[in-house]
Amino acid sequence: MSPHPSPRRLPALVSLLASVALALGVTLALGTGSASAANILANPGFESGALSGWTCSGTASVVATQAHDGSHSLSAAPSGSDTAQCSQQVTVQPNTAYKLSAWVQGSYVYLGVSGSAVQNTWTPGATGWQQLSLSFTTGSSMSLTVYLHGWYGQPAYLADDVNLDGPGTPPTTSTTPTSPTSTTPTTPTSPTTTTTTSTPPHNGDLPKHILTGYWQNFDNGAKTLKLADVPTTYNVIAVAFADATSTPGAVSFTLDPALSSKLGGYTDAQFRDDIKTVQARGQKVIISVGGEKGTISVGDSSSASNFANSVKQLISTYGFDGVDIDLENGINATYMGQALRSIHDGGGSVITMAPQTIDMQSTQGGYFQLALNIKDILTVVNMQYYNSGAMNGCNGNVYSQGTVDFLTALSCIQLQGGLRTDQVAFGLPSSGSAAGGGYQSPSNVVSAMNCMAKGTGCASFKPSATYPEFRGAMTWSINWDASNGYGFANTVSAGLKSLP
Repeated sequence: MSPHPSPRRLPALVSLLASVALALGVTLALGTGSASAANILANPGFESGALSGWTCSGTASVVATQAHDGSHSLSAAPSGSDTAQCSQQVTVQPNTAYKLSAWVQGSYVYLGVSGSAVQNTWTPGATGWQQLSLSFTTGSSMSLTVYLHGWYGQPAYLADDVNLDGPGTPPTTSTTPTSPTSTTPTTPTSPTTTTTTSTPPHNGDLPKHILTGYWQNFDNGAKTLKLADVPTTYNVIAVAFADATSTPGAVSFTLDPALSSKLGGYTDAQFRDDIKTVQARGQKVIISVGGEKGTISVGDSSSASNFANSVKQLISTYGFDGVDIDLENGINATYMGQALRSIHDGGGSVITMAPQTIDMQSTQGGYFQLALNIKDILTVVNMQYYNSGAMNGCNGNVYSQGTVDFLTALSCIQLQGGLRTDQVAFGLPSSGSAAGGGYQSPSNVVSAMNCMAKGTGCASFKPSATYPEFRGAMTWSINWDASNGYGFANTVSAGLKSLP
């Protein structure tokens, strides 16, 4: 072990470091005192008792009841369409190293910078105050925006003692906040540590916008397909379905003999190879549980363990990327949530749901509660916008299935209820033969997606905000779509590519 530098050697060491930094074009910000002594932010601890120096969106205020240090802190409340961002612009030195930190309290709280540098860190939340911090080097620009924000539909968050350590000029303090600098937040998914300095990926490393389809492990008159025949327009393939066993909660999977015969002797080994084939093409394959005739019930700890263990075994045996929950005979949010967390920890990175429309009309419903309970590991909710008749929209009006309004006005219930934008997608039949009612043209689906993501293509209902992270669509089924020349996938996939 090398000895510590003596006081006599320290100036020489600093000089050497400065020379190296100069050669690299980077300025070292070396403080001689505490970090707070070099803080170039205005009103960093909100001790002015006001938001002076900060510009905030949504509902934000300074409170004197919960401070990390001193007597005041920031309290900001996100909504279904706003992250409650508070930001501050400062003048910095180009090509210079800085350190940013803040103490925060709440779920999905972000700390980041944009402008001369782009970086962020976030926390999924825990009891009490947590410190977020990141180090970065500025670029050629001298303008830097420091920001804090929460996440759509989450409770109010607290922030205090924001510190930007390095050379620069604080902004002129103003007592009247103005419109915030726009910084698009990243999407939190599946955090494995309390904080991270990298952008969290979408669940299962999926694209920003996705198309999910169900592959039928049976023959009901739709075109039969080997799994490898599914076109790449489908990002997620849900294998329908796993079967209930005699053990409460447990499931199994067997390739349907009638389907195998119709496909010329499609074997279990070929099916497993096909899973690897489509995964190599970038598609995800998940095992779906339930369906119209599914009888699986997870209502206690024992059945939750049985369900989780059996699904994890299928993941291990077949290489599935995760699980889809399509139970239409009721759901227990507590125990299914327990099971899904175990599955996620066991390698099921893609977790989707396909509730019926009635299941997502209120946050008091079991499906809605389940989605909110596992929000941190949930990939997407593909609500079934068919076989339901008329339903209430988020504005209290009643809308009929088979219309653009039915898709948009019901989707905003999920957003207002607390789901992230990237966790909401439309579920539609791929043809008139695929469902008893509710079919609408793929072009309608594209119009509804554009309405949600861009505010264009809306019918009579137009959401109060745009949701560029809107996830996409699902269809029942790939086989019925194949029978119709893949009219659904081709049109909707093209529409997804046009979204922001």
